[in-house]
Amino acid sequence: MGITSRMIPTEDASARKREIEEKLKQEQETLSFIRENLEKSDQLTKGMVSILSSFESRLMQLENSIIPVHKQTENLQRLQENVDKTLSCMDHVISYYHVAKDTDRIIREGPTGRLDEYLACIAKIQKAVEYFQDNNPDSPELNTVKARFEKGKELLEAEFRSLLTRYSKPVPPILILDAISVDDELEVQEEVVLEHLPEAVLQDIICIAGWLVEYGRNQDFMNVYFQIRSNQLDRSIKGLKDHFRKNSASSGILYSPAVQTKRKDTPTKKAPKRPGKDDVLDIEIDSYIHCISAFVKLAQSEYSLLTEIIPEHHQKKTFDSLIQEALDNLMLEGDNIVSAARRAIMRHDYSAVLTIFPILRHLKLNKSEFDSTLQGTAASTKNKLPTLITSMETIGAKALEEFADSIKNDPDKEYNMPKDGTVHELTSNAILFLQQLLDFHETAGAMLASQESSLSATSYTSDFNKKLLSTYICKVLGNLQLNLLSKSKVYEDSALSAIFLHNNYNYILKSLEKSELIQLVTVTQKTAERSYKELIEQQIHTYKSSWLKVTEHLTDRNMPVFQPGTKLKDKERQVIKDKFKGFNDGLEELCKIQKGWAIPDKEQRDFIRRSQKKVVSDAYRTFLQRCANISFTKNPEKYHKYRPEEVEEMIEKLFDTSA
Repeated sequence: MGITSRMIPTEDASARKREIEEKLKQEQETLSFIRENLEKSDQLTKGMVSILSSFESRLMQLENSIIPVHKQTENLQRLQENVDKTLSCMDHVISYYHVAKDTDRIIREGPTGRLDEYLACIAKIQKAVEYFQDNNPDSPELNTVKARFEKGKELLEAEFRSLLTRYSKPVPPILILDAISVDDELEVQEEVVLEHLPEAVLQDIICIAGWLVEYGRNQDFMNVYFQIRSNQLDRSIKGLKDHFRKNSASSGILYSPAVQTKRKDTPTKKAPKRPGKDDVLDIEIDSYIHCISAFVKLAQSEYSLLTEIIPEHHQKKTFDSLIQEALDNLMLEGDNIVSAARRAIMRHDYSAVLTIFPILRHLKLNKSEFDSTLQGTAASTKNKLPTLITSMETIGAKALEEFADSIKNDPDKEYNMPKDGTVHELTSNAILFLQQLLDFHETAGAMLASQESSLSATSYTSDFNKKLLSTYICKVLGNLQLNLLSKSKVYEDSALSAIFLHNNYNYILKSLEKSELIQLVTVTQKTAERSYKELIEQQIHTYKSSWLKVTEHLTDRNMPVFQPGTKLKDKERQVIKDKFKGFNDGLEELCKIQKGWAIPDKEQRDFIRRSQKKVVSDAYRTFLQRCANISFTKNPEKYHKYRPEEVEEMIEKLFDTSA
């Protein structure tokens, strides 16, 4: 047991040793492998180093060969570029010497039909001028290209004038009428575009104008522009005037913007034509009104066109010059209308001054648009319309005042009085004049207000103007009433005088009510209507008094008192005979005279007849009843000539010149 125990450790140590020796052997082999690899790596490294050294050496040799070649190539390229630039410059310079020759044909033939080519040609000439001025100012070539440039500019200016002249045509009258008309039924008005020049032509004109401003340094074309367009504007307005006169004269249709546009002056009832109204004059007035509207519309259109062609800082001045001829002609025509009205006033023809009212109203309605159109023009241009308006207001107010005075001072000429006591010509003329004012009540009121020196412009309110006009109308009516009263005294027969006043007062009242002048009158005289009715009643009462000398024979005055069956004395019989004879003679005389008198108003005529029939026939019947049982004559038919019904028939024929 002891030996065995000692042997086990020895075997273990031996195995351990073998194991270690085995591992050592493996490590030695590994180390040997590594050494071999290291040796191979060293050999490879030495080979690579040798190759790189050789490559570097060759690369240095290549670089030393290439760099001189590269530098030489760069020098050659630079030399080539310099040569090319020199040749190009030479060609460029030489081209300037040939510009005059190269452009001769195009410049000579002008720009018509080839504006772009022509402007390109002028640009070449301009560059040549600049070159010679900078590089060779003493060369003869400079003078040559300068002359060619000036020639080219002249032809461009001529083309500008030619295009404008050739294509600027008056606007057709029908197109102008469409442009100025207003349709109240349309909420949105379709604006009529006035095309003055074809689009292609317009673009050429704009192009030439732009060149002349930028390169031509010439403003003469602006004068050419306004002269040609001014002529066309004036011709357009004159063409409209001629067209309007021709068509109005042939058809009788008057198209007036003053009627076609909404206005505050519109009366509720149309006033009749004024006395002595001349249709030719009417056409002239409406024509003038049209031309005012046409001027505004055409001027606005001209300004729109002008802004595309004329430089901005010259636009207002050019526009001012452009519109002068047409505006001056319109103002001259307006002044002629004022002068004609002034001459009419001197002849006491006040109805003629009414021509001013529609014109004045239209001028004032369009003044704001007129002022807007002329904005930026000279003060003298802007003041032309206000000056004309002031002249019209002054002459109109003068006519109104002198008309009122003429009504007051119209002489009481016996031969001029109506024999039948009807409405006097003075009355009808005065009422017709006032009715015409109703059609222009705001214009007339403002006209009167303009003459009130104590008022400022801010005082011209619509209500104030209405009061002034009401006061004026009442003044005319008051003057008329006084004059009629004076004229009535010309009649020897007080009954005819009463019929005359009745007819005139009734005519005035009915005319006021019919034309609604009464509304204006009552602004300042609330009781005017009642006053006229009272005057009419007074004259009817006065007229009825003329029958007292007939009916007084039918009264009991001087009638004999007797008992039935008692024989009358001769004196008493004669009294009854005289009463019959007085009644018969008076009735026949009055009916004969008054049958020739006139009461034009049927309602009034019937009322007076009916009233008078009742008074006379009632008195006559009573008288006949009283005399029925009295024997006062052997020939009763000699005295009892008329039955009551016949008396009524005779009175029914009063105021009837056809009976």
